[in-house]
Amino acid sequence: KVDYDVCSNYGNWLYSAGIGNDPRDSRKFNMIKQGLDYDGNGDYVRLWVPELQGIKGADIHTPWALSSAALAQAGVTLGDTYPQPVVTAPEWSRHIHQRPGGSPHPRGRRGPTQHKDRGIDFYFSRKKDA
Repeated sequence: KVDYDVCSNYGNWLYSAGIGNDPRDSRKFNMIKQGLDYDGNGDYVRLWVPELQGIKGADIHTPWALSSAALAQAGVTLGDTYPQPVVTAPEWSRHIHQRPGGSPHPRGRRGPTQHKDRGIDFYFSRKKDA
């Protein structure tokens, strides 16, 4: 099934690009965090990016952070069989080499964190990202 809603998709792409409407300061879409939350084992990425088939588990979300030995074992050569990242956002660093949800959990998710003054927040803490 294809989920296609022009307005919703357009809004989500704008939001992902960092130009969408969000009342919170410094809100950024974190691809690594989303990948770990919603594709913890990397099955979706493996389906659509066959160049990364040999990378096991959640490491597929950050192939540039793997050792050269791990990349060689997976048959991946950055800059040749798979591109080098164009940008690496500083806020991604805390999710590199992290396992989905931080601990074993069905579907690789822990669930939302409740902050008494901000409601449900899946990503941000009280500290600002560096």
